[in-house]
Amino acid sequence: MEPLRQLLHKTLRRRVLPLAIGFALVTAFFAFSFAHLLLADQDSPLHGRLILALWTFALVFVGVAVAAEVTSRFIVDRLPATPLPPTQAKQTESSGASATNPSGDTFRPPQRDLKRLVADLEEELRQRARDESQTTWTAATLKSVLRGELRGEEVLVVSNREPYVHQRRGDTIVVNRPASGLVTALEPVMRACSGVWIAHGSGSADRDVVDARDHVAVPPDNPAYELRRIWLSPLEEEGFYYGFANEGLWPLCHIAHVRPTFRNSDWEQYLAVNQRFADAVVEEAKTNDPIVLVQDYHFALLPRMIRKRLPKATIITFWHIPWPNPEVFTISPWATELVEGLLGSSILGFHTQAHCLNFMDTVDRLLEARVDRETYEVTHDQHTTAVRRYPISIEWPPAAAMTAHPVEVCHREIRAENNLPLDCRLGVGVDRLDYTKGIIERFRAIERLLELNPEWIGRFSFVQISAPSRSRLDEYQSYEAQVRALATRINERFCPSGRSGPPPIILKIEHHPPEAVYRYYRAADLCFVSSLHDGMNLVAKEFVAARDDEQGVLILSQFAGAAREMPEALIINPYNADQCAAALHLALTMPAEEQALRMRLMRRLISEFNVYRWAGRMLLDAAIMRQRSRLPELPLSTT
Repeated sequence: MEPLRQLLHKTLRRRVLPLAIGFALVTAFFAFSFAHLLLADQDSPLHGRLILALWTFALVFVGVAVAAEVTSRFIVDRLPATPLPPTQAKQTESSGASATNPSGDTFRPPQRDLKRLVADLEEELRQRARDESQTTWTAATLKSVLRGELRGEEVLVVSNREPYVHQRRGDTIVVNRPASGLVTALEPVMRACSGVWIAHGSGSADRDVVDARDHVAVPPDNPAYELRRIWLSPLEEEGFYYGFANEGLWPLCHIAHVRPTFRNSDWEQYLAVNQRFADAVVEEAKTNDPIVLVQDYHFALLPRMIRKRLPKATIITFWHIPWPNPEVFTISPWATELVEGLLGSSILGFHTQAHCLNFMDTVDRLLEARVDRETYEVTHDQHTTAVRRYPISIEWPPAAAMTAHPVEVCHREIRAENNLPLDCRLGVGVDRLDYTKGIIERFRAIERLLELNPEWIGRFSFVQISAPSRSRLDEYQSYEAQVRALATRINERFCPSGRSGPPPIILKIEHHPPEAVYRYYRAADLCFVSSLHDGMNLVAKEFVAARDDEQGVLILSQFAGAAREMPEALIINPYNADQCAAALHLALTMPAEEQALRMRLMRRLISEFNVYRWAGRMLLDAAIMRQRSRLPELPLSTT
């Protein structure tokens, strides 16, 4: 007999039936005594009737208990064969030794055993759920998904930004990794997938290193996949990238109080370049049903273009920036065309559920389509697109080169390189020089900290690392000038010329390779992310990943998608300078134990929800979709 049945039988035999018989005997005894006390004349007929009634009640009670025992055994014998959890099985075995001597626990309440059984069963189910949800996602796991679920089917990635840029410096060619959250997320995925990445070749030496098919193997030191470069003319780059994408869609989708600009000429270039990339996808596809990962707002038209040429392709589009509400998005004169283009996707991914809902509301507003809010699917033009939330993340664990320098060494060397005292407290910010990143608001918060807490003057410095970005656009040129001017004014106010001491702000507007950025992460006491609007923001996750010493404090804008995942950070409103100043002071005075607790929780989340899990979830969803599409259709009934 199965262990579960044995336990239930033993519980009924040793607990329920003895209690019932014991209760009946006690009832009879008290009934007899009660009758003697109640009636002085024991020869009275009433005395006999009362005794008979009470004994009858006791016997009926015993009969009910016996019937319950028989019925329970009948039910238990028909239970499915369910093994006991290990803890309960051990308890059953150990209790068997004393089964012959049950006197010590005969009258314990039977509910105790049953409750323990239920609790153990529930714990086993919870443990199984935890085991499934906490699968460690690594590059090897992702490869096994591709081999097992997708059976090695080809994967193509399309993005505007390339993962490696070859630049000429004098007579030599150097390779840079661009400052891009998209590249940070996708590059380790492609190393695991070994597919083809199609991107715009923008480096001054990019043409010098490709083969006849415009391919180059990357990474340069350990090639793992192919990079196919697309060449754009200055006119195409001006209209497609700087014009429609970054003067139109970028400010449209970010609440940063910059007006979008839309021009017919930019739209024509955007349309033409999307078609160029669609042609490249068809050229690179070795089968008629590849998996194509389309990245970001540069290619909103691409999914539908690919769908027309490769109708069996599985197209996963990920929109890396926020999706605004319908009232905002319909500002674009080509809002309908953009949404129709995205609905060529098999799966359309966003960082947050709010962005998914905004997109579906936009479809509802613009198109004649079936929007299913229960399954999060949109059917348009006889094609169904699944709209899903996939919060993007970073590689875990970080590459060995990123954490090669011990924290103590980084602490000492970074301060020496910036002429700071060894005991100077250090903050760091890492961003592209972009108006959505809230760098001006960050500097104002530092100024407010020094106003409210003057004890930090000369004892705290903030290093702002900003990679130049889109510097051909007037809005970005103006923003860089404002950032430089504000940093200069704050430094002159709190560290005037001729006065010794570290400056409040150290501004570095130049490209820094990832290894150099991680040295600053590991040297800093805090990292300040003050985005005005951000889909996710991977800098926050990189800082946490860099701190294997479990020290340092993350200050994080409530308007970044990462704030929904990492509530252990100090969440702030970047527009509230006083609140940000208070968060800075709190970070600088936070005890080491609290820092470790917060950092440990955030590191655990990033380790579980890393970039391989992000890509793996999308690819698993794609695998299920492909398997369903290959099932034979049922014939229609003729009856």
